[in-house]
Amino acid sequence: MTATKPTVLFVCVHNAGRSQMAAGWLQALAGDRVEVLSAGSAPKDEINPVAVQAMAEEGVDIAGNTPKVLTVEAVKESDVVITMGCGDACPIFPGKRYEDWQLDDPAGQGIEAVRPIRDEIKARVEALIAEIAPATAH
Repeated sequence: MTATKPTVLFVCVHNAGRSQMAAGWLQALAGDRVEVLSAGSAPKDEINPVAVQAMAEEGVDIAGNTPKVLTVEAVKESDVVITMGCGDACPIFPGKRYEDWQLDDPAGQGIEAVRPIRDEIKARVEALIAEIAPATAH
């Protein structure tokens, strides 16, 4: 019996900090059990370097990622859409699971302020994985 792999889309305004860290955690922790997407309603040119540094401290490399613009197609393809301060910019489709994670924006913050955001995102991602893609015993 093969279950389809759930697709999770993380959305924040700039797709440079929170959504990139969440996508990095989900990819690192769930591996190939989940399809991971991230996007922003008004993406920046590059990922927040402090977010990259904070994730690197935990052994998760998001340096090669690039902010992407949020598309209707990305939302349609996703089973779970997690917004992070995106507001009304995210299109809503019936039958999808939506969550809004209230997280501080790491933009313009130093590493000391970004670490707790990173750790909060990790805890939420771990809970999400347990719900949508629990590890199977071999």
